[in-house]
Amino acid sequence: MILFFEYTSFCCCCISVDSTVLTIVMICRYELIANAAYIGTPGKGILAADESTGTIGKRLSSINVENVESNRRALRELLFCTPGALQYLSGVILFEETLYQKTAAGKLFVDVMKEAGVLPGIKVDKGTVELAGTNGETTTQGLDGLAQRCAQYYSAGARFAKWRAVLKIGPNEPSQLAINENANGLARYAIICQENGLVPIVEPEILVDGPHDINKCADVTERVLAACYKALNDHHVLLEGTLLKPNMVTPGSDAKKVAPEVVAEYTVRALQRTMPPAVPAVVFLSGGQSEEEATVNLNAMNQYKGKKPWSLSFSFGRALQQSTLKAWAGKEENVAKAQAAFLARCKANSEATLGTYQGGSGLSEGASESLHVKDYKY
Repeated sequence: MILFFEYTSFCCCCISVDSTVLTIVMICRYELIANAAYIGTPGKGILAADESTGTIGKRLSSINVENVESNRRALRELLFCTPGALQYLSGVILFEETLYQKTAAGKLFVDVMKEAGVLPGIKVDKGTVELAGTNGETTTQGLDGLAQRCAQYYSAGARFAKWRAVLKIGPNEPSQLAINENANGLARYAIICQENGLVPIVEPEILVDGPHDINKCADVTERVLAACYKALNDHHVLLEGTLLKPNMVTPGSDAKKVAPEVVAEYTVRALQRTMPPAVPAVVFLSGGQSEEEATVNLNAMNQYKGKKPWSLSFSFGRALQQSTLKAWAGKEENVAKAQAAFLARCKANSEATLGTYQGGSGLSEGASESLHVKDYKY
């Protein structure tokens, strides 16, 4: 059963930094823990529908659809109102515009989700900027005014949040400066979210760009995750009220692919070495993999026999929407076909969280198509 707690009107902004932990415990500890655990329910996952106006414009342009509010709303309604799909989702990440949008019939999207037992989430970062003193590495902006925005988003119905940090693998990258800066940014974001009732998704994405092998990706992933959890502890973040959204451990985009079982072994091992068991769930990003590849790799992780004290699930954007977009093509007469494609991907990934996915017979158009975009920006 999903729990939508009523958040107290007590003002966290008036609390001193020294009493942050007490504030969380007194005000919203149980809400944070309950909602984080619910999102990680086996058999369910997250739809990342938080593309900015510019990013969704790129998606729409790929099917020759104009980037206007009515078309953005129509696409989101197609997804959120697909019959049977929301049973496979525990959360949906929204962009600010979508948090306040309504269906064509006038119902708030947030209410559509709540009625189906799905938690609304919200993207709260403001994108990346170059980190001075590095070779093109980045840090994420958006901490200014974050507490006020989080309070507003909570009032509008959001119960969890997303913040994306981006690191790259290169001859000397990621630098320790970039690792530390992004880890501390994620930790500051996380504690601000928790003070305002939102479960923070901690997302340190290591880009797949490059010719590196899987061992290099594993090494970098472990160093990045170790730094993130050091920072989260330093900032007194309640780990039971968080989620992790990492990359899968794979070879680089210009390297030879490996079997799903190898991805599973390396990914789970990286988590075992760095991720506290207090965190309830890992909700993987797809990182430019095809829809089918992302599902098969997730399935292999859940079949892996090693220790896994957290549930392993998904928080996919492109890997849930690509075949749906192609089927829709912006045409009303294609809505049912597009919703069938979306339902199929939701069901497939639900099965993958249980390790029961059988593979892609009858794949929709686009399901096996690579979604990699170099230096991808939201």
